[in-house]
Amino acid sequence: MVAVAQLTPKERIALLRQHDEGVPWTRIAAESGVSLRTLSRWAGQYRADPSSGGLERSRRMDSGRRRIPAELIEMIEALALGSPEPTAAFIHRRISDIAADRGLTVPSYFSVRAVIAAIDPGLRTLAQHGDTAYRDQFELVLRRTAARPNEQWQADHTLLDVAILDKAGAPARPWLTALLDDYSRATAGYTLFLGAPSAEQTALAFHQAINPKTNPAWPVCGLPDVLYSDHGADFTSARLERVCLDTKVQLIHSRVGVPQGRGKLERFYSSITTELLPHLPGYIPHGTNGEPITEPTLSLEQLDTIMGQFIVTEYNQRTHSETGEAPAARWAASGFIPRAPSRPEDLDLLLLTAAATRKVQRDGIQFASTRYVSSVLAAYVGEQVTVRYNPRDVGEIRVYFNDAYLCRAIAPELASESVSLQEVQAARSQRRRDLKQQLRQRRSLADALPTDTRYIPPEAAEAEPDPIEVAPSPPRHRLRLYATD
Repeated sequence: MVAVAQLTPKERIALLRQHDEGVPWTRIAAESGVSLRTLSRWAGQYRADPSSGGLERSRRMDSGRRRIPAELIEMIEALALGSPEPTAAFIHRRISDIAADRGLTVPSYFSVRAVIAAIDPGLRTLAQHGDTAYRDQFELVLRRTAARPNEQWQADHTLLDVAILDKAGAPARPWLTALLDDYSRATAGYTLFLGAPSAEQTALAFHQAINPKTNPAWPVCGLPDVLYSDHGADFTSARLERVCLDTKVQLIHSRVGVPQGRGKLERFYSSITTELLPHLPGYIPHGTNGEPITEPTLSLEQLDTIMGQFIVTEYNQRTHSETGEAPAARWAASGFIPRAPSRPEDLDLLLLTAAATRKVQRDGIQFASTRYVSSVLAAYVGEQVTVRYNPRDVGEIRVYFNDAYLCRAIAPELASESVSLQEVQAARSQRRRDLKQQLRQRRSLADALPTDTRYIPPEAAEAEPDPIEVAPSPPRHRLRLYATD
């Protein structure tokens, strides 16, 4: 459809001349988009005045006199920028009263609404919703994309919309800390935990991200050039700053309260929330006030296994809609050699959990009810050492003497596979429960045995009354007698 008001007089005359040349009005109307009634009216105007002036759009009788005075426009804008935002009807009534009092022409409701609509949207948002809303909608954002793998990693936490069972069997919501490679969108490392985010959990996720993974489908590793995070206390801790300083990683924090720069990591969290968590028991949909729709049954270790499988086999392997490549393939496509720490033991010193000191025994170090051995410990028998370990794998520990790295000690029974500290503790607890159950069964059997009378003294045996001659005990409920009976 052609807007009739946009046709010039010459274009209108050209349509009328087509009819003079034998083209039917219906065909002209169908091809031009002008209705038959309008074409008929134009034809009558043209016959009455063959000049082009007969087809010009007539001017309104009040043209030039409908302009709203500048002072009223300023008043309308001032009222419209109030907070909370007033309605157009309220503003029109107020302006009508003011115009009548000052002897000015009262503007129509539609004129007032047009003035309100012409106000800068950014100015209206700033006035009615504040700085945060204006920043999120109108402030210029420079979206920077890394040019190669490991150029920049993003780190952040999120509280997962799922409930699991803690060690006491009570429902609890876990936190997820993740690190994402900005260039490939591949997840470099993560950690799941209960309780508030801390520098220790951030360090463990960073430690996993840097070290090579045992799964060949997860190639992301090495040190990033830049680590970008928010201003949380765990990201600004001296522990993480020392890590970045020693490993030559530039630590950059976003502005306080400004999360726009971490949108790529937020998208990863959105994928976790919409694609993984709804399939798990204990899922908590939005709008349920934190209540799961199904009974939680997973432990933290089970959720960790499921999360790792989702990241490695699904998220890192499927094509990303923005890059057009799978994150893992995009990270490894360039064939670059990732930068590694010059001394891995220094990284362990800063990132791994520190335990209490232990004394080196002749058979090794006893830690978490497990014996750890190393040939290096032979020269330190009787010395106090510091033990550091990775909670995800307690098959080996790092031993430090006088704050200097000494060696790695292994548990022979755990070294052949990756065993977490939680698994070891759970196995010990289960073994203890099994033994206690066996003990209760044995004691019940012993209590049911007949009394041992082999060595009862003769005097004690003769003193025992004959069961037949013993008077029966009175009934528990006797008939009550009264004096008048």
